[in-house]
Amino acid sequence: MGGKAGTSGVRVAIVGAGWAGLAAAVTVTAAGHHATVFEAAHAVGGRARAINDTLPDGTPVTLDNGQHILIGAYTETLRLMAQVGMHEPQCLLRTPLTLQFPDGDGLRLPRWPAPLDALGGIAMARGWTLADKWALLRAATGWQLGGFRCAASTSVAQLCSGLPERVMETMIEPLCVSALNTPAPRASGQVFLRVLRDALFGGSGSSNLLLPTVDLGRLFPQAAVTWLELKGSTVLLDQRVTSLQSTGDANTQRSTTPAAWRVNGIAFDAAVWATSASNAALALAQQAPAAPDSIADALRTWAAVTEQLQHEAIATVYAYAPGLQLPQPMLSLRCDADHPAQFVFDRGQLGGPQGLLAFVVSASTQDRVTLQQQVLHQADLQLGALLQERTLSPLQTVVEKRATFACVPGLVRPPQQVAPGLLACGDYVDGPYPATLEGAVRSGVAAASLLMPA
Repeated sequence: MGGKAGTSGVRVAIVGAGWAGLAAAVTVTAAGHHATVFEAAHAVGGRARAINDTLPDGTPVTLDNGQHILIGAYTETLRLMAQVGMHEPQCLLRTPLTLQFPDGDGLRLPRWPAPLDALGGIAMARGWTLADKWALLRAATGWQLGGFRCAASTSVAQLCSGLPERVMETMIEPLCVSALNTPAPRASGQVFLRVLRDALFGGSGSSNLLLPTVDLGRLFPQAAVTWLELKGSTVLLDQRVTSLQSTGDANTQRSTTPAAWRVNGIAFDAAVWATSASNAALALAQQAPAAPDSIADALRTWAAVTEQLQHEAIATVYAYAPGLQLPQPMLSLRCDADHPAQFVFDRGQLGGPQGLLAFVVSASTQDRVTLQQQVLHQADLQLGALLQERTLSPLQTVVEKRATFACVPGLVRPPQQVAPGLLACGDYVDGPYPATLEGAVRSGVAAASLLMPA
């Protein structure tokens, strides 16, 4: 487990150096095998990576292509981060779950053992009536007694239809859109219950917010590349995969037994496709005509399922007001169609320059210019008392148009297995989690584990 990748072990090609692909590569390498990672871009991290910018005074600043957070329940992500040398205290700020607004209303969990922290947070929530609190406690008890399960066709809005409007607006809807990136009327109630179970009832610290204090590139991807290369595996940047060929008889292979594959003409025992859903569906469908019939059918079938996924955008509006500091590193915002941001992050309290704010718009639908104007107006309205005559200037607005899949009820997600010896991984692949970093990492670990001999 601790030495260099074995030259006599399984040779695995991994296409894509996002969080899922790198998780697969680390898992393969830690087991003594060899991984070769192909990445078309010049940087690693995929849809959770660092980008460079400058402040209005010309000072260089590192941003992210989206403001991501982790929670204490992300056990696989935390384990892999530590494995490659990124331990929690040096890169994450751990705080109790907080969904408070600039005026102090909302939910803030105390530092108590689970599930007492959730119960205490509900009991002490500001701006809620006793009836609000009792309704949520009653609903939560029902979900727990029901094993955190509901009909596959149930939406989050239907699941929570008996809750007061205030609870929906200040807790359920912000949690839903941040975890599933899908509005409550369209979001899967079953996936939402899984998130609640693992976060609020998953043990002490599982509900904690883990806010990155380094950019997303440093948080895991760059450390993973360094670790992989030290262990003897290979990461190839600026290497787009244009050819994927099966070189064996897939009909003789068991589903989890590696078949021989050539990636860009190089022979491997197995391959993992770890790009985005849309890229994976297009790329694998394009390889089908040149494949043997059984492999071609498998590629087309998998691509057809993947192409049915709908996607949601996430936007991050970065703005700067020198000297500004929010009362907390993260605040909830009251949002509607004209005020679209759900959260604001004080990057100055998270390792960045003081006064740098990141406004997050999940399930974004507006164009970039309109979105930026709306968010800045929202900031003036809801943060006006905190700005204290300061001018909040726009810095950069990042829109990831296909950031996640739409996590709708009854969703059919593509399987991990594409063909014998060829697996897919990513946050969109079939699994219990929505499109999160933890979902991506778990998918990568699972793919690698299936390909390696027992």
